[in-house]
Amino acid sequence: MELTELDALALARAVREQATTATEVARAHLGRAERLSDVVGAFARLTPERALAEAAEVDAAVARGETSAPLLGVPCPIKDLNPVAGVGWEAGSVVLRGNLAEVDDDIVGWFRAAGTVVLGKSATPEFGLPCYTEPEGAPAARTPWDLRRSAGGSSGGAAAAVAAGLAPIAHASDAGGSIRIPASACGLVGLKASRGRISAGRLRVPGPGLGTDGVLSRTVADTAAALDVLSGHGVGETYHAPAPASTFAEAAGREPGRLRIGVLTTPVIAEADVHPACLEAATRIAGTLAGLGHDVGEAAVPFPVERWEAFGALWAVGAASIPLPEAAEPLLRPLTRWLRERGRHTSGVAYAEAVGAVQRLTVEVAQAWDAWDVVLTPTLAQPPALVGELRDDDDPAADFAAQTRFTPWTSVYNLSGRPAVSLPLHTAVVERRELPIGVMFGGRFGAEETLLSLAAQLEDAVGWRHPFVVVDPV
Repeated sequence: MELTELDALALARAVREQATTATEVARAHLGRAERLSDVVGAFARLTPERALAEAAEVDAAVARGETSAPLLGVPCPIKDLNPVAGVGWEAGSVVLRGNLAEVDDDIVGWFRAAGTVVLGKSATPEFGLPCYTEPEGAPAARTPWDLRRSAGGSSGGAAAAVAAGLAPIAHASDAGGSIRIPASACGLVGLKASRGRISAGRLRVPGPGLGTDGVLSRTVADTAAALDVLSGHGVGETYHAPAPASTFAEAAGREPGRLRIGVLTTPVIAEADVHPACLEAATRIAGTLAGLGHDVGEAAVPFPVERWEAFGALWAVGAASIPLPEAAEPLLRPLTRWLRERGRHTSGVAYAEAVGAVQRLTVEVAQAWDAWDVVLTPTLAQPPALVGELRDDDDPAADFAAQTRFTPWTSVYNLSGRPAVSLPLHTAVVERRELPIGVMFGGRFGAEETLLSLAAQLEDAVGWRHPFVVVDPV
């Protein structure tokens, strides 16, 4: 196989066994990225000199016999919401055009310690706020399955890079679905870890605990290996997740046992139409799970739609809290301005009430779903959206509402702090194009091991493929 078609662990093994070098791996991925990045909107910027220098350091370490790093020589872009020292850091916004990071975010160091090589910064929408990646003055992130369609967001550039073979794995983050949404749109594995599983690091505060870092990958084993790399950092943490019984890599290699799995296809956070392909994906996989010996039943909607408004308040206050000069405000995207204005008009009492509402919802989700080991839903209510389909600059409120209808399950796990993973277990032909349709599995708080074991079982039983073909945009 081509180096750009190997998964992360296979590449690390090849470098470790000296079947190839980290430099050869980096050159292969940089060459493909230089040809295709703008086509799929994957990178905000490539850093070839840095990547080759880091790859040379890996090769020197291998020559010295230092080969224990789990992701040895693996190319891994960093999302442009996170700083990498000396590299442009614009967070998808024109107001930060030309901004250079002075220091590394802690997660950059954790990836580097694991042996990865930074190819560049993956594209993100403005400050990661929408679930599509259409940054001003830059190519939209598109799923390589159909270049008319969005790769999702906010980790859309990361997903486009991995799906198109520009990187085997990519840093991503998820505060409302931003790992799982692009995973579904691009046919990838995307895990949002439990609240407190991965530290926010020293440069960021965890706030209400909606967001977490992670990766997008093409295999369950790669996702598990990355979770082992990222978990357990930091001291004095605000949130804590229970330690795993073993390693996450080991969990992905063992049978899950007989699980109780609840199936829910009714939207939770918004009243939304669900596309037949998304319903079919969930129904088909529920049948597969029953055939594998799991106990499958119907899960309940955990709370009324209107109660989700607490998330909207936290999201808007988060947008308003981004430190920007007043002169930058007119340059922001309409959605960003609308969210910031809404956040500025949220009183301290209203914010406290929203935090309290989220805490109550967390209890209600546990009461509704803890009888199940896993809850299965579609990841999204629709197939990958057309570029521009969700965006509405003339009516940002309608834009935000369209996003909630598109993602009526993902943010439940951010509110409750529970883990969830999107798996590319289904495809459907929509408008004469085969498209990936993600299926999402959520677990009890701290139960990533269960999710990874089940995901690996489904990967073996059902499987998925990655075409590595990008349709000529002409």
